[in-house]
Amino acid sequence: MRAVVVDAVQSRPEVREIPDPRPSPGGVVVEVRATGLCRSDWHAWAGHDDLAYPHVPGHELAGVVVEVGPDVRRWRSGDRVTVPFVCGCGGCEWCRRGEAQVCPHQQQPGFTHHGSFAEQVALHAADTNLVAVPETIDLRTAASLGCRFATAYRAVVDRAKVSEGEWVTVVGAGGVGLSVVMIARAVGARVVAVDRHHGALDVARDLGAEHTVLADGTDVPDQVHALTGGGSQVSVDAVGSAQTCGDALLSLRRRGRHVQVGLLPAAQGHPQVPLERLIGWELDLLGSHGMPAVDYPGMLGLIESGALAPQRLIERTIGLAEAAQLLPGFDRASLAGMTIIDPRR
Repeated sequence: MRAVVVDAVQSRPEVREIPDPRPSPGGVVVEVRATGLCRSDWHAWAGHDDLAYPHVPGHELAGVVVEVGPDVRRWRSGDRVTVPFVCGCGGCEWCRRGEAQVCPHQQQPGFTHHGSFAEQVALHAADTNLVAVPETIDLRTAASLGCRFATAYRAVVDRAKVSEGEWVTVVGAGGVGLSVVMIARAVGARVVAVDRHHGALDVARDLGAEHTVLADGTDVPDQVHALTGGGSQVSVDAVGSAQTCGDALLSLRRRGRHVQVGLLPAAQGHPQVPLERLIGWELDLLGSHGMPAVDYPGMLGLIESGALAPQRLIERTIGLAEAAQLLPGFDRASLAGMTIIDPRR
C-alpha cells in the first residue's frame, strides 16, 4: 500500500509503498477513506514523542473495515467506522469503566504504531475502540471527529461541564478551538475566541463567537475581563504554550475552570504558569485527553440532528503527496479549520 513514511526525527516525509498491515487477533484492518492532518502529527514528526522508525503518522481517521481478527465479535468487513485517537487495551479497570482515554496500556495510531497517512491502517482491541459511523454522516466528517472535535466535545461537555449562559474563552482558533466555539454555542454558552490570525477569528465569529481578541502582543486577559464583565467561567487553551496557557488561566473569573487541551511538550521545558492565581482564586485546572468510544453516540446524535456541524470546520482535502510536503511546517500553518487527507488521491 501507499503511505507517508518518516525515517527519522525531522526527516523529510516521503510517500512510498510499504507492506499491507495485518490485524491482531482482537483487531481489524481499515481501508482509510479520510484522515486528518493535525498539529499533534507535527509534534510527533518534530521528535516530541518516542516513536519507532520508519514511522507512518496519522491518528484521526475514518474508513471501511476490510479484514477482521479471529477474536473480534462486534465488527465485520464492510462496516463504516471511526476510532478515538486514544485506543484502550480493553481489559484494564479504566477500559472496563468506559474510560479508555486514560488506559495505561493505550495505543495510538500514528504514535505507538503505524498510523492512517496510508491506504490502510491496523487498529487494536476493536470491540473496545471502534465506533460505527451512521450512513447519514460522511466519512470526511467522521475523520474530523477523531482528535480535535471529540477532544473539544469532551472538554466542554464532560470536563468543564459548561452551562447555558456561561462565558467560555478559547485561546487558539484552529481545529480544536473552532470546535470548542461550535460546541460551546450549541450548549448555550457565550464565547470569546483568541487567536493571532484575523482569518481564524473571522471563522470563529461565523461559528458564533460573541467576541474575538487578536493576540498581537496586547494584554489578552485584560481584554477578556473587559468583554465579559469580570472574566469567563471557563477557559480552554487549544494551542499549548506557556503564553497561551497563562492567557487562558488569567482570563478566568474567580472559581473558574480551565481545561488544558493543547500539548505542552516536555522537550520544550516545563512551562511557567500563574499557579498563584489558581490558588488565590480557587480555579480548577482540568486536563482533557480525547474521548472514549463509549461516549461517541451522544456526539453523533447531535451531528445527525444538525445541532453540531463539524463538516463546517473542514478547510480543504488533499492527497498523501501534499500531506508529506505540509507536515514539517504544520506548526506554522495559518489555516482556519481542518485539513483532511484522502489517501486514494
